[in-house]
Amino acid sequence: MNMPLDYFVWAIVGQNRTFLVDTGFDAEVANQRGRTITHAVARGLNAIGIAPQSIEDVIVTHMHYDHAGNSDLFPNARFHVQDLEMSFCTGRCMCHGVLSHPFHVEDVKSMVGRVFAGRVVFHNGESTLAPGLSLHLVGGHTGGLQVVRIHTARGWVVLASDASHLYANIEDGRPFPGIYNLADMLEGYRTVNRLADSPAHVIPGHDPAVLEKYPSANHETNGWIVRVDLEPR
Repeated sequence: MNMPLDYFVWAIVGQNRTFLVDTGFDAEVANQRGRTITHAVARGLNAIGIAPQSIEDVIVTHMHYDHAGNSDLFPNARFHVQDLEMSFCTGRCMCHGVLSHPFHVEDVKSMVGRVFAGRVVFHNGESTLAPGLSLHLVGGHTGGLQVVRIHTARGWVVLASDASHLYANIEDGRPFPGIYNLADMLEGYRTVNRLADSPAHVIPGHDPAVLEKYPSANHETNGWIVRVDLEPR
């Protein structure tokens, strides 16, 4: 059975600082991959009052093409990635087509360039980026996938990214087919559930139901930008 997937980019907006979680992909990559961009990332950010060039911190959950693209959109940002993810996407595992296919080589090259430009912050496991905001290595889907835990008005929310593509993956213990390490993926479900206040505080990486469950950011973004810091409908 085919299951439709949505592609999400998240903005964590604090009192004094904004973090972006993942960067999506651009029209060129969409054409190459046979994907459709309904709303471009820059358009979405502008719709909620965030200029891409103002972003100073980008969290990349993992380096797959749909999470690490738009390389020129954030010229002033530093990028937060896991040590293991960079080792994974630049190492011997990329000699295997089944593992390398979800990566876009230009995204990987761009990240390497940022390393040499001093614009990458590496993390090894769990890191606190700001009060109420932390990164947690889970792996599974890739060698160094990380999830993001945020304290919100409704409690601790976890942006699970591809630790769980769909609600059914984590709720039913049914892994998504894209797997690097099955044991790490299954343990990742436990980690995500432990970090979140409840299953209702887990936001999967690609489930269209996310847009149905949560209120829109504003009246102009109904159906395509939601606030997961508010209670689901």
